[in-house]
Amino acid sequence: MGREAVINAVDYVIFETESVLRVNRSGQRLPGPSSVEMGLLTLSDTDGHTGHAIGQADLFSASLFDGVIRPLLLGKQASRISPILAALRRGQRGGKITSLTERQLCRIDNALWDRQARAAGLPLWQLLGGARECVPAYASTAAADVNRGGLSTVDEFAAFAVELVELGYRGIKMHSWGRDIAEPDPAREIALCTAVRDAVGPDVQLMLDGYHWFSRTEALRIGLAIEDLGFTWFEEPLDENSIASYRWLSDQLDIPVIGPETLAGAHVARAAWVDAVDILRIGPLNGGGISACVKTMHLAEAFGMNCEVHGDGASAMALVGSSWASEWYERGLVHPFEDYEWLPPHRYSPVAPLGLDGLVRMSSETGSGEHLDHEHIARHEISRL
Repeated sequence: MGREAVINAVDYVIFETESVLRVNRSGQRLPGPSSVEMGLLTLSDTDGHTGHAIGQADLFSASLFDGVIRPLLLGKQASRISPILAALRRGQRGGKITSLTERQLCRIDNALWDRQARAAGLPLWQLLGGARECVPAYASTAAADVNRGGLSTVDEFAAFAVELVELGYRGIKMHSWGRDIAEPDPAREIALCTAVRDAVGPDVQLMLDGYHWFSRTEALRIGLAIEDLGFTWFEEPLDENSIASYRWLSDQLDIPVIGPETLAGAHVARAAWVDAVDILRIGPLNGGGISACVKTMHLAEAFGMNCEVHGDGASAMALVGSSWASEWYERGLVHPFEDYEWLPPHRYSPVAPLGLDGLVRMSSETGSGEHLDHEHIARHEISRL
């Protein structure tokens, strides 16, 4: 047996690109063309394989990258992802890398898995299990705004829902009013859901993301209403730090309650939620990375539950294709003023193009399926850690 490849280079490039979205003070992505900076993490090994993970530019500081991340990764056997993650997790608690956040760990984990799939010569979704070549996509709307003709009223949401169905979507999830637009109002949530159901008819699956804003009694009021409207699930209407509140709400409703989305603790924390919600929730960009998502999906299957993957992108696509635990791919955030099919210049093809049948199809490309234009990234490099 030959010597195993080890990681011999760890690089982080910040580059300039373009976006049709802007991020508001609440972290919501809303329509608005802009020049943006992004960061690309690249791991290389002694066999010539690389792994990439892309995201927001300011995720890593130079001191953290040079002082902790690069020394921890260099020289490690590239295929042994679990020991690397275990060392990172141990360091998060009481070690010298307590400043390492969950999102930073996710980026490292996702780059390791991208390299693993490239080394194996397989698309990541196949390496992780290869359950499905295509999955249905739901349109995940942007939050309500103040721009007339956008998503500023109940009627505008309803009209946009009709457009989404005409594009082929089989399901639609609403993100309604955040605190930077208006205070939480159960009556307005119910009016929105009623208008959208009336607009699209009974055959389109609808979901509501409650944005954590509501009290128990408010969430129950909304949940009972959308239960009567035949909604598919009710997502995170309560503070996810209160597992008791979710257990209470799930016991009151027949409609499936789904969560937690951003709770720290990855798969370990979600083990306690199997009797608190009906559908588990985790994402590869903020829930511990691909490794934690795979474990959570297996956990859900063991308990006869679904585990819906949070967010769009290549890693989310790979996960939903790898297993039957997640029924849907979340395609968003979509908005009437946004050309969702617009291709940013740092990609040479879209991650998850939507078919007229409402399905997205898995990539045949080796690795995670990011479809990055590395020449463009190199030409627009701003800095390198």
